[in-house]
Amino acid sequence: MLTTEQARERAADLVALARKAGADAADAIYVADAATGVQVRLGALEDVQRSEGEEIGLRVFVGKQSASASSSDLSADALAKLAERAVAMAGQAPEDEFAGLAPEELLMRSAPADFDIDDGGDVSPQALRDRAMAAEDAARAVAGVTNSEGGSASAGRALVALATSGGFSGSYAGSSHGVSASVLAGEGSAMQRDYAYHSARHLSDLDDAGVIGTKAGERAVARLNPVRLKSGPTTVMFDPRVAGSMVGHLVGAITGAAIARRTSFLLDALETEIFAPGITIIDDPHRIRGLRSKPFDGEGLPTSRRALIDKGVLTTWLLDSASARQLGLAPTGHASRGVGGPPGAGTTNLHMEAGTHTPAELMADIVEGIYVTDLIGQGVNGLTGDYSRGASGFVIRNGVLAEPVAEVTIAGNLKDMFRHVTPANDLAFRYGTNAPTLRVEGMTLAGD
Repeated sequence: MLTTEQARERAADLVALARKAGADAADAIYVADAATGVQVRLGALEDVQRSEGEEIGLRVFVGKQSASASSSDLSADALAKLAERAVAMAGQAPEDEFAGLAPEELLMRSAPADFDIDDGGDVSPQALRDRAMAAEDAARAVAGVTNSEGGSASAGRALVALATSGGFSGSYAGSSHGVSASVLAGEGSAMQRDYAYHSARHLSDLDDAGVIGTKAGERAVARLNPVRLKSGPTTVMFDPRVAGSMVGHLVGAITGAAIARRTSFLLDALETEIFAPGITIIDDPHRIRGLRSKPFDGEGLPTSRRALIDKGVLTTWLLDSASARQLGLAPTGHASRGVGGPPGAGTTNLHMEAGTHTPAELMADIVEGIYVTDLIGQGVNGLTGDYSRGASGFVIRNGVLAEPVAEVTIAGNLKDMFRHVTPANDLAFRYGTNAPTLRVEGMTLAGD
């Protein structure tokens, strides 16, 4: 893997080669990663994997024609041929009136900020094995656990560098650490599975492996002997480990491409109230040690903290430069890309702000409802907002959690769900997208 400075230079060199080959404009992105992962099962080492890779992608523009190409060969000769090939491809591409780099006046010109996302540590395979073993041992020690799908631990580092012919050049690196366990409880057809995991930028922030394992075991045992519920209207509460999916459905509906194609159920919702007035959803690429923190986007624009939903009101679309041009707006610094193809748009560290009531207080008046801990399937229609997903979790009966429940479907429409969601006060930053426990009124449950 190159250093951050070497990666910047390599990307800038490729842009220069593209201009020399006849491109009017170009950008290049270098991506490298190295990761080690260890898997154990039933107290024995099952697998050790090490992956290392680096690749560079080039996007060129000849007039309004554009093309992309990539290579894992970073030699000078290979990069020269890559540039020539990309320019030749662009000459055969159809014109696109919206194609082009980000506006030069909006590019980030200052040095990238440091969000402390790289701990610089090197974790040995033995240390990872010990961590994976500790997680599985703790899970298997929980009374009622009868089998295991394994424990795992991982460590890695990734580096991104971007250069454009408009004058931008930047790079950043980040580390990652993870631990997980997945076990089964019960016997035969009555067996139930559950899991727990945690990931962090710094090893020092990673949850203790034993805590993760115990949580996995307790979750599996708690799911034994599930009941079925009768179909009908219900109040649904979403556990934090699945509540973030609600925020994710919002993101899919407000990307510039979905709006430009007119394929979003929120097509005419900009600057209107789509959540209750107390709801705020923040995209924060500058969170210290955030899992998705980054100083610049996939086109070299500076990133910034932004309220996508401010007191219930949708404030912005998520726009890369191409979709911004289609909509007659300015890009928002949300461009996201890999080494192949043009950028799209996406978020970074996303969260719904916490409410004022505890989860217990939010469920206190529910006579019968469902507390969802797992969602199954992808039953969301981005055009209409119709929502239907398999779910499991626990019955809420007379304001408290009761027996486990499985094999039910919860349904509604995201427009209605957004309007009737109430967040609890238990927000914790554990994932890329986070939300506290959520209560949603007026959903439909399909059971017996």
